[in-house]
Amino acid sequence: MTAAAERDGLAGGKLVGVPVRVDQVKRPGDAVGAVFPDLDRDRGHVLDSTLGRVKICLVTPFAWSLPHDVNQHVAGIAKELRALGHTVTVLAPSGRPADLAAGRRALARGEGADTIAIGTAVPISRRSSLGVPVGVRANLRLALEQGRFDVVHGFEPGLPSISYLALRDSEALGVASFFSPERLGYPPRRALREKLLARIDSLIASSETTAAAAGERFPGDYRILSPGVDTELFRPAAKRNLVVIELHSGSLPVARTALRSLKQLPGWDAVLLRTKPLSTRPAIPHALRDRVRVRSGKTPEARAAVLAEAAIVVPAPTGSARLRLEAAAAGAVLADPPGVLDQPELAAAALQRLAENSDVRERKSREGRAAAEAQSFAAVARELEQIYGGLGGRKRVRRRDGEPLADRPWIVADLHMHTSWSHDCSIEVDELLDHAESEGLGAIAVTDHNVFGGAQEAVEKARRRELIVIPGEEVKTDDQGEVIGLFLKEEIPRGMTFAETVAAIREQEGIVYLPHPFDRMHAIPFPATLHRHLHEIDVLEVYNARLLFEGYNDEAVRFARKYGLPAGAGSDAHVLQGVGTGALRMRAFDGPEEFMLSVRSAEVLRRPKSLAYLQSLKWVAQVKEKVR
Repeated sequence: MTAAAERDGLAGGKLVGVPVRVDQVKRPGDAVGAVFPDLDRDRGHVLDSTLGRVKICLVTPFAWSLPHDVNQHVAGIAKELRALGHTVTVLAPSGRPADLAAGRRALARGEGADTIAIGTAVPISRRSSLGVPVGVRANLRLALEQGRFDVVHGFEPGLPSISYLALRDSEALGVASFFSPERLGYPPRRALREKLLARIDSLIASSETTAAAAGERFPGDYRILSPGVDTELFRPAAKRNLVVIELHSGSLPVARTALRSLKQLPGWDAVLLRTKPLSTRPAIPHALRDRVRVRSGKTPEARAAVLAEAAIVVPAPTGSARLRLEAAAAGAVLADPPGVLDQPELAAAALQRLAENSDVRERKSREGRAAAEAQSFAAVARELEQIYGGLGGRKRVRRRDGEPLADRPWIVADLHMHTSWSHDCSIEVDELLDHAESEGLGAIAVTDHNVFGGAQEAVEKARRRELIVIPGEEVKTDDQGEVIGLFLKEEIPRGMTFAETVAAIREQEGIVYLPHPFDRMHAIPFPATLHRHLHEIDVLEVYNARLLFEGYNDEAVRFARKYGLPAGAGSDAHVLQGVGTGALRMRAFDGPEEFMLSVRSAEVLRRPKSLAYLQSLKWVAQVKEKVR
């Protein structure tokens, strides 16, 4: 059995921190008290409360060799985060041969670099279904493995891109940023989106509008963070009577109206600024041709040169949000009244009022500059530093000390099974106890569906046996799957919220054991629920012998390993033949505190039997029960 455990098991000592409870008085020679000084007093777990200096990986899906709003954001925060003392690596595609050569050298030598181009740029859009090339995937995986990052921050992961893959495949703490409501189409399947969400620790959006749109496809708690602006590059200069009109294909009527209003503003010139390629542009009236110029603003430097001397900017309602922020930083005043897309004439009226009142322009210019300074890349980097540092508390510290229960014998414990007290099981309690002992089990947890009588009966009937029986209950929540309470004293009603169910277990000083957390064939907690209650989960079931797809168990193993959660395993047996097919090899224990100490050094035993065989036995038993 030991060899099998070593071959098939997941070493608990490599997985968990110190998950003992702290509501016991320290006693001399007590194994629980021996680790008492190191514990978090609120939850009974050792937590890494801060990451300190962080190794950060920023992953952008857009070609680093071309100007892009997202890349400008990434470059800006990367610079400022490095100034704060963090190590930052940018992973991106590129179309520039020199970038690709440097990226290959860095990966081949295992050397760190500020920016690593991991492959050629692949055209992507919200309608794209093109997969990332195999070579780029391999380079991405190698870069993540070599970097050993604390945080992987992916930008626009709603696109089929390296950002999505990095967040999906990395076991570092994950942060996702969304910038556009139009870049949310991937992955198309809900199951894949939920899988991604379970691996993301913080969700960020650049605006309330983007957060609302992203929340429809990627539900969770979003933090609004400014796109940021380089306040050194975009600075006010000597202003002249210049209006900058943004050109965007979705807002051409606004640009035309603003351009025509220039006829009533003698002494004012205009620049038609395009930040993206256009299929057409407004016709310039013959009378204004000497006063109007068309400029390209694809790069930040080009936009800064135009905005520095501009007094007024007419932004396109469907255009770049970044341009508005850059205009404010440059001291230009926005002519951007509400409803301008439906009534373009409003833009002309606002432009004329501002042009005629220099005092208002000066006041609004100062206000805009002050607001932009609060959204500088340096300010955004400080907010991100707080977000990254706060994620450290999600991981439990992996202790390297000895085993407090090293003098106890090893036993095999099946932590999830049912009796005839469950509506879908016909195993009598006496039969279960006899069979568990005949299988060599040293401990079992009786966890019937929404009833506690079976566990109580099993505890009473096992008093004269060597078998340890843990009284438990598998409680159905309102819409967030099931939660098992171990070492309970009384029944917990079904139908409460996840938080209420966990609280009810803790009120009885029980152990919160989360069964089959990723079995998408049944109701399970939402990813956001898992993350909100991460610190309250005492044991995560990483192996359930009755799951149809082994990938669900693998996902639980990954989740537990990432956050340092104690690993549990159970057969979820509904027939005698299933008892013991999933279990832990652990030290003998007495009570919940010693149980949690024992879990630290436990190994997962996978002894599966055919699920079709076990399920058919369950159905036969249910039919017999109905006939009877």
